[in-house]
Amino acid sequence: VQLQASGGGLVQAGGSLRLSCKASGINFSLHTMDWYRQPPGKQREWVASITSGHNTNLVDAVKGRFTVSRDNVRRMAYLQLDRLKPEDTAVYYCKTRRSGADFWGQGTQVTVSS
Repeated sequence: VQLQASGGGLVQAGGSLRLSCKASGINFSLHTMDWYRQPPGKQREWVASITSGHNTNLVDAVKGRFTVSRDNVRRMAYLQLDRLKPEDTAVYYCKTRRSGADFWGQGTQVTVSS
């Protein structure tokens, strides 16, 4: 299983980014996709999930600003980041689980300037 995250960058507060996660080596449509982030000097934290049935859940801190989606044909998961705040600065990771094992993407840096 390989996950490749992309789309991070430097953006001003209030701006937007769209993160992408491309999956291979997995029957993508059957698996929940998760997004995590790790702010500088802090522990990695869960941000959002989307199930195989397209049910979504997000941490309260990003509700109303972030949107999680997926395209099973393209084997892609997305995290749309809107109205970004400096506290959203972090390395963002996608993750999935198969047969009890977690698989992580390499992370993509999001930096929000004030």
